[in-house]
Amino acid sequence: MTRDLDRILDYVAALQALDTEGIEPTSHPIPVPTPLRPDGAAQPLDPALAVSNAPEAAGTAFAVPKVIDSEDEG
Repeated sequence: MTRDLDRILDYVAALQALDTEGIEPTSHPIPVPTPLRPDGAAQPLDPALAVSNAPEAAGTAFAVPKVIDSEDEG
């Protein structure tokens, strides 16, 4: 693990040595458009359809195993 950490730190040092003056943090070597969809209201998904492929459902809710114990139990 020490060897891996040393390699990571060496890489960070190499990155810090680069001259990044005038380079925007989010620059990209080629223009990449970000397609946006119109932000508008749409009909909600039918709850029964939403859980139709779920491994387990309780009515229109996804049924999942309990993963957090209460403070009294833990």
